[in-house]
Amino acid sequence: MTDKRDYYEVLGVGRSTGQDDIKRAYRQLARQHHPDANPGDPSAGERFKEINEAYEVLSDPDKRARYDQFGHAGLGRGVNGAGPGADFGPFGDLGGIFDAFFGGGRPGGRRGPEPGADLRYDMELSLEEAASGVTREIQFNRWDSCPICGGSGAKPGTKPVTCPKCHGTGEIRFSQSGFFGQFINVRPCDRCGGTGRIVETPCPDCKGKGRVYRPRKLEVKLPPGVDDGSRLRLQGEGEGGPNGGPAGDLYVIVSVKPHPVFKRDGTEIYCDVPINFVQAALGAEIEVPTLDGPSNLKIPEGTQTDTVFRLKGKGMPSLRGYGRGDEHVRVVVQTPKRLTAEQRRALLDFAKASGEEARGTHPGGAAAAWYKRRGTAN
Repeated sequence: MTDKRDYYEVLGVGRSTGQDDIKRAYRQLARQHHPDANPGDPSAGERFKEINEAYEVLSDPDKRARYDQFGHAGLGRGVNGAGPGADFGPFGDLGGIFDAFFGGGRPGGRRGPEPGADLRYDMELSLEEAASGVTREIQFNRWDSCPICGGSGAKPGTKPVTCPKCHGTGEIRFSQSGFFGQFINVRPCDRCGGTGRIVETPCPDCKGKGRVYRPRKLEVKLPPGVDDGSRLRLQGEGEGGPNGGPAGDLYVIVSVKPHPVFKRDGTEIYCDVPINFVQAALGAEIEVPTLDGPSNLKIPEGTQTDTVFRLKGKGMPSLRGYGRGDEHVRVVVQTPKRLTAEQRRALLDFAKASGEEARGTHPGGAAAAWYKRRGTAN
């Protein structure tokens, strides 16, 4: 049987994981185990090869389907491209399956330019900044293609030479005897790492790696209306690719801090505003907070607590450019906790003038009339 690890185990994902999560897991592992990032670890190259091999299969829907059904045996030469249930003939196309069981494998070939890894930058905003939009300069570190050698890793005026061990193929072939006869095994060349080339005179800037790790400053503009979890993709601002490959992308992930006054739901804004019972009874014009600054709100006479007023166009801007949402102001009538003697007398006089009982256990005045209208008065 093959000694290869399960590809899902290699990438640390489940069998039902979607393609986006598989790609994300691959990029994280490839960045962590890349030989350039582990110069003192001789086993990093094998781990990196294993990660790439797993991603090559699981990122391809056809290969993944065959792997899910047949395992590693389904990826041999006889099954490749045929799919489950294909007619293999009398032993004619079973060599790929035998190779998978007895140590053979798909030729790796010369490693050419590879795309760089995507990067993530977390940016925290206040609610006011999210509403108005913001332009910020950010700084982060990344691998860039070496500007001196152009990613070749060779000193200017020189160039990489063909690997003498694999003769430029990037792979080593050797035979192995098995139960069914002799088989050809293929492995990446350990001399050149599968590139097919060797840098004899390394670039003094990148030391032959073809890439340099350096800080990068970038001005990022976030539009009005961004929400918590919004993602801005900056194409080509990720890490430069190995062997002169294209750069990955930079993803700016927005986090909006909780606000002490406002709560947000999409483009709608909500807040509570206290008023006293005189303002509620007689009506008033009060000042309420908005994202644009203080604004006047008219409180009608006889307003009850928990009444909600709508301020049109005072909410969050729409990211799609369709105007702004509304602000919803809920008024909360506050009852004074301590009264002076004069205030107490005034309230008692008010109760008397209204025909209401200020004290007692039985409903009287307006309360009695309320119960009576509902047929529940005693």
